[in-house]
Amino acid sequence: MQTQAGLERALSFINCHVQPAGKRLVFATGSEPRRVVTISRQKGSGAHAVAEKLAAYLQARGPKEACPWTIFDRNLVQRMLQEHNLPQRMGQFVTEDRMTEISDTLDELFGLHPPSWTLVRQMTETILHLAEMGNVILVGRGAAVVTAKLDYAFHVRFVSSLEKRIARVQELEELSRKQALAVIHREDRGRARYLKKYFDTDPDNPLLYHLTINTDLISYDEAARMIGDAVLSGVIRLHETT
Repeated sequence: MQTQAGLERALSFINCHVQPAGKRLVFATGSEPRRVVTISRQKGSGAHAVAEKLAAYLQARGPKEACPWTIFDRNLVQRMLQEHNLPQRMGQFVTEDRMTEISDTLDELFGLHPPSWTLVRQMTETILHLAEMGNVILVGRGAAVVTAKLDYAFHVRFVSSLEKRIARVQELEELSRKQALAVIHREDRGRARYLKKYFDTDPDNPLLYHLTINTDLISYDEAARMIGDAVLSGVIRLHETT
């Protein structure tokens, strides 16, 4: 569930970019380069915890007048609905782990929601709009693929052993081991299906990412520091000269 704090940060970010020109805060323009981080993750790998630490790390090292580094995950759906003037009920049809061929076909047949390809295209447009603003961490929904051609986007994949992931999901979602395992399998399969159907790619393809982090071996704090330092150092653009 999206926390109230997360929603407030997203609103703060959007408000920052819609201020009158004379009062607008600094963001990814002039001498300050535009920066974006995308996160792909296995369920229970700790990606959300690292994202929170990463946002704080980047914010602390950026210009004080810059717009806040903001994480878009579940609130990404809300942003998409607002941008495209869609009713709130459409949000349930844009989840990575619930789009199936059968339900999608039946719902479209009876006019319950727009074709899934339309919703995904609208989500893609929203991701690109946010990326253009800069100072965003985009979690899931093919963000690494959508922003692959942006030379200021840094792509990260989080992985972890199944046992560690089960333990994390059990603790965070207060589930039994059996329930946690079922959630992991359902969400991982759903995310893989989403990437395959709409982007013809596999989330486990290492060539999609600048960095893959195993959170069994690297702490959340160290992971945030590694990503943050890479983003701030401008390592993203190294591929242009190699």
